[in-house]
Amino acid sequence: MKVVVIEDEHLAAKRIIDLIKKYDDSIEVLAKLESVKKSVEWFSKNTSVDLVFMDIQLADGLSFEIFEQSSLQAPVIFTTAFDEYAIRAFKVNSIDYLLKPIDFEELSRALNKYKNNFGSTTNVIPDYSKVEEVLQMLTKQYKSRFVVKVGNHIRPIEVTEIQYFYSLEKSSYLYTNDNKSYALDFSLDQIENLVDPNSFFRISRKFLVNISAIKEVISYSKSRLKLKFKQSTEDNAIVSREKVGAFKDWLE
Repeated sequence: MKVVVIEDEHLAAKRIIDLIKKYDDSIEVLAKLESVKKSVEWFSKNTSVDLVFMDIQLADGLSFEIFEQSSLQAPVIFTTAFDEYAIRAFKVNSIDYLLKPIDFEELSRALNKYKNNFGSTTNVIPDYSKVEEVLQMLTKQYKSRFVVKVGNHIRPIEVTEIQYFYSLEKSSYLYTNDNKSYALDFSLDQIENLVDPNSFFRISRKFLVNISAIKEVISYSKSRLKLKFKQSTEDNAIVSREKVGAFKDWLE
């Protein structure tokens, strides 16, 4: 097997190579590349590669740019410091992802998966079309606070203080941990795009909830779910039937 390691941190690259050799000393590491630019240059001259280990964020940009600027045609195992939710979002088309710091067991599992899916008798290349979408999601800057009006005053409220957003009579509000509601100038659809989907989920047309505010989830009529919050006594936070499956995945 011939592999390439793309990693801009020297110690991280050395560790990956050491673990690869520990897994199978016959694996040949053709190159250790440190940037998008160097990777594009290398792949323009070298095409005989079986597998690439690729850090998501390099010093000169996102590694997805390598796909756009070169003719890389090999399966990739991404390495990342992003959280588990992000890694799950990446798991498409038999590509694997390793969370830093990488351990030997995880790397072995990824290499075994590669062997099973991309053996010597197959040349199937993963579809990377979803990778760019997820990379954009991960690098998007979400709001960390909302500004509300309290009489003649303006008050910033951190998103960590918000239990949920809700709509009422064509207006939108946030509800805080100290059980206060404040009107917002955004629609609930707009707010949904402004907050981190790791933390907030749109359970219905009326509610957008913070995962840290949920106390318990109760089975409700007609295969729906009902939420109880740690602070609020709100009794109408119902997960709509069509969102139950996605909501359960989000909770996990």
